[in-house]
Amino acid sequence: MKKFIFIFLLICTTNSFAFTSSLYRKLELKDKIEYSTFKNAIKGNKKISHEKNKDFRYLTIIDFTKPSTEPRFLLIDLKEEELLYYTYVTHGKNSGKIIPTNFSNNVNSFQSSLGFYIVDKKPYYGQFGYSIRLIGLEEGFNSNAYIRSIVIHGAQYASEDYIKSVGFLGRTLGCPAVPLEFSHDIIDIIQDNAIVFIIGNDDRYLSESEYIN
Repeated sequence: MKKFIFIFLLICTTNSFAFTSSLYRKLELKDKIEYSTFKNAIKGNKKISHEKNKDFRYLTIIDFTKPSTEPRFLLIDLKEEELLYYTYVTHGKNSGKIIPTNFSNNVNSFQSSLGFYIVDKKPYYGQFGYSIRLIGLEEGFNSNAYIRSIVIHGAQYASEDYIKSVGFLGRTLGCPAVPLEFSHDIIDIIQDNAIVFIIGNDDRYLSESEYIN
């Protein structure tokens, strides 16, 4: 019986690795994101989908290991196996200037938070225009995101033109802001049907997150 269970788990693990590796190649992500980051995003997506008893169609990865002068926002349609957006995204003003190095779950920290989120059901028009709230799933890392009003929204300072003018993207109070020309479409796509994974250079998160370990 134990041998059967071991073989079953081995087959499942092998199949999962094959799917992740195949999808990574199909989406042509080699020059866009590290495979280890993509693998962790897929692993967390599967755990959350099982936990919530829901197949989330869209997966958003925000890679804060990269500088703000490079695209680091990826929106993937898992059903169609298609990369829909690969663009710029801001980080919190107290997380760092060009590459964020400090992350917090605290209210009024004005820092970005790492980990997995689900996207709220409905967009709204608020202080930063058309926006949608993120709901943090990881205690100690992003569980205060909703009360901190961490949202995805558009911003003029999240553009290539802003980088050319200033040398880096503008920063926020902790929200991941995307270019205005894409923001409305991105928000409409991900509402109530997406998991967001935000990763950065943080050893504590990598060692303690239940979704990637």
